[in-house]
Amino acid sequence: MAFEPRMQLGQRQAQVQIMSPQMQQSLAILQAPILDLRALINKELQENPVLEEMPQEEGIAAENSNAEGDSGKVSEAEAAESALDAASITTLDPTAENGNEPVDDFQAEVERLVELNEEWRDHFNAGQTTPLQRPSEDAEERRQFMFDSITVGRSLQEHLLEQSHTGDLDEDERVVAELIIGNLDDYGYLQAGVEELVNTSGHSREIIEEVLAVIRSFEPAGVGAIDLRECLLLQLERGGRIDSLEYKVVDKHMDALGRRRFPEIARALGVEIDEIQDAAENIGHLDPRPGRAFQPNADQYVVPEAVVEWKDGEYIVTSNNADLPQIRISNSYKDLLAQAKNSRDVREYIRAKIRDGKFLLKSINQRQETILKIARQIVQRQRMFMDGGVSHLKPMTMAEIAEAVGVHETTVSRAVSGKYIQTPQGLFEMRYFFTGGIKTESGPDMSNASVKQMIAELVANETKGTPFSDEQIVKLLSGKNVKLARRTVAKYRDELGILSSNMRRVY
Repeated sequence: MAFEPRMQLGQRQAQVQIMSPQMQQSLAILQAPILDLRALINKELQENPVLEEMPQEEGIAAENSNAEGDSGKVSEAEAAESALDAASITTLDPTAENGNEPVDDFQAEVERLVELNEEWRDHFNAGQTTPLQRPSEDAEERRQFMFDSITVGRSLQEHLLEQSHTGDLDEDERVVAELIIGNLDDYGYLQAGVEELVNTSGHSREIIEEVLAVIRSFEPAGVGAIDLRECLLLQLERGGRIDSLEYKVVDKHMDALGRRRFPEIARALGVEIDEIQDAAENIGHLDPRPGRAFQPNADQYVVPEAVVEWKDGEYIVTSNNADLPQIRISNSYKDLLAQAKNSRDVREYIRAKIRDGKFLLKSINQRQETILKIARQIVQRQRMFMDGGVSHLKPMTMAEIAEAVGVHETTVSRAVSGKYIQTPQGLFEMRYFFTGGIKTESGPDMSNASVKQMIAELVANETKGTPFSDEQIVKLLSGKNVKLARRTVAKYRDELGILSSNMRRVY
């Protein structure tokens, strides 16, 4: 007997979290590094007619007024309450005076907008719990020079194509050159063999090889190679070192070189071990990825979100507001409203832009406050690092900072993502300070970064002829009350880019 399946209709209630566009913008502002936020603000200034950038002289006056007395500062609770009030009055809905009767009194609307704008400006100025620091004239010139120096570089392929057009290649050879250059990866290595190029281009093998030889003569040296061995040989040939010991080592003993089997290479070439060792050091100065300099974002410019300075016997943390445009709601919206006196659609458009502008200001203010609070917690908990450096870094989790600041752990994660802080020990990514800990037999736990620093120092001071094995490093750390498994030492050593003991040995 066959059973037929039944289909039933029913309802089920479930909660689904949908993120509004404003919430998405708020998260994007929180997560954006300061240079990206600067670009976002400039974009909003272009697209939103009710926003304007505050003139520098007015910004300085506002900073001075904030810095005088306590009137320019409010408690966190007061700031939060003011923020909620400001958020609640941005609806600008002209309906609530006579029951549900819509009211369209133009003059009343203008006065109401003026009042709301002044309230927001007062709130925004009060929310600046730390006076903004204007950079000196020299600092401003250096910063502007940095921005002016950021250029959009050419790709490796563009660089090589330009050389092919200025060379002695004829028209057919230039077509072959473009084909070969198009088959180079970003590091300059040829991804297609000569036979494959012959088959796909329809040109003879002789032309392919001739043009490939020309491309291998271009800058940077080493482009057009099939593999690492050929790349290094091309660079040695360019330097006139075909008869050198380095050339012989790379040409005939590349595998043994990679394994640092210096005695084996020395025996094969009939030279001393120290000569092979010197040759290996010289080979190490060659570039295994000649196209790397042409990759996008090869140079990354970072600007700190917060600055830590030692003043009057304590560490003071300030937000780097100087790198952000100071914006506000412009009075120009009154002129826009006057022009749109008889157009309800235009007035609705202006209302929407005012709401967007105020939400942007609020989001930026909250972002700066959140990052500043997190930075202060980092400095407070990592005081020994500020005094003594990496070896004094303490274990710290985002959950601990989130609880202290009063936000969710994911908010801390977003707030520190891609952000930097300038400390007395140098410029560090804020994520650097969040690290796990290692149990010690006595005293406080140590951070992973501190343990790595200890391993690096042990290796730096070892006898080069008899480097420490991972097991020996375990014993040395144990003598300093740090218990680690051998595999953990090997893991940390790999993360530090330190070779194994047999690879570090100097003969």
